[in-house]
Amino acid sequence: MSHRSYRSMNSMFQVNRRNFLKTGSIAGAGLLLGGPILGTPSLWAQDKEKEAAPSKPKTNIDEVMNIPRTKTSIPGPFPGKVVEVHNEKAMVGDSTSAEVVKEMFGTGLNKLTGVDAMASFERLFTKEDIVGIKVNPVGSGLISTRLELVDAIIDWLASNGVKRSNIIIWDRFDYMLPDAGFTRERYPEVGIEGLQTMDESAASGESTDDSKWLDKAGKHISASNFDDNVYYWADIDAPQDKPYLNQHVVNSKLSNFGKLVTQKLTKIINVPVLKNTGNGISVATKNLGYAAICNTGRLHRPLFFDVCTEVLAFPAIRDKLVLNVVDGLRAQYDGGPMPAAQFTYVNNVLYLSTDPFALDMICHNAILAKRKSMSVAVNEHPMFTDYLRYGEKLGLGIADPTKIEHVRI
Repeated sequence: MSHRSYRSMNSMFQVNRRNFLKTGSIAGAGLLLGGPILGTPSLWAQDKEKEAAPSKPKTNIDEVMNIPRTKTSIPGPFPGKVVEVHNEKAMVGDSTSAEVVKEMFGTGLNKLTGVDAMASFERLFTKEDIVGIKVNPVGSGLISTRLELVDAIIDWLASNGVKRSNIIIWDRFDYMLPDAGFTRERYPEVGIEGLQTMDESAASGESTDDSKWLDKAGKHISASNFDDNVYYWADIDAPQDKPYLNQHVVNSKLSNFGKLVTQKLTKIINVPVLKNTGNGISVATKNLGYAAICNTGRLHRPLFFDVCTEVLAFPAIRDKLVLNVVDGLRAQYDGGPMPAAQFTYVNNVLYLSTDPFALDMICHNAILAKRKSMSVAVNEHPMFTDYLRYGEKLGLGIADPTKIEHVRI
């Protein structure tokens, strides 16, 4: 991907520089998957629908699957169970009721585990755990993870004995977190960490000064934040230009996991939002699949959805991800994964599950139904959910709708 291609996407989507950079690699995913803004068929879909579709690039998934599972491995203690909690009072316009959201979260936990809040905690955590709360800060204030939901989760953890200093709100890019309201002022004592930094002015071409993101040896300043020993290998070359390296940290055939995930966190709570990615979705599996590793841009066209499955198969995610809570208070049914206000709507729903694949199947169908209700032309080709069935094949979750227990409250 050349420097020119980064800038041409900016003009094509007609977004401002900061919002363009915020979407980063996911904008590339949207371009591949197609959408109403582009108005052209998906390049990725065209490849998949050809009679002689290109073979899937080799990855190191077979090695990973040989690593023994643990008692905390996904799909967790409630495989195939998804709890949906709806309350019309959660959001009214742009105002979110912290009290109602907290009640919804507690109710969802109870219905998921069958026990009270304290017993639910003991089923999933210990007081000594270092808990990472993976949020989605993209589309800050519009479609990003609501602060009130994160407040409720932190209060639950802290009330059951987890030190606030052992709770870390995280995402891949550091600058997105404060933009979305995840600041040290709001969350005193709680850690707030991005796996990497990125120089926006250099990425946009406004500056030729690379000193803010390259060290004297020519390596990305965030390279030390990633684990040289834990990586997703895919037989796909990465672009060698500086804008790509700035955004993706390395440009080899390795996508290294963040050390925060591999070395520091002992448990993960995944808190994505409910939105589409073309005819697919960007919810539980993608919120981790494309955030726990670097060097993801090269993976979009050949492995876009499979990344969401195979990255979650690594012990760093598989054995630590114990709870998923989808923020569906406000959702987006079209134009995704980039934030698009005209396609967002107040939905007032939370989804809870220990099984990210069952959860994504329920969310995929919910977004599909919404798209149809809004007269959006949809493509129901199985390729948009094949990655979920792939996850079931690997023993990571349940994707067969007939086997999913969908509890509505």
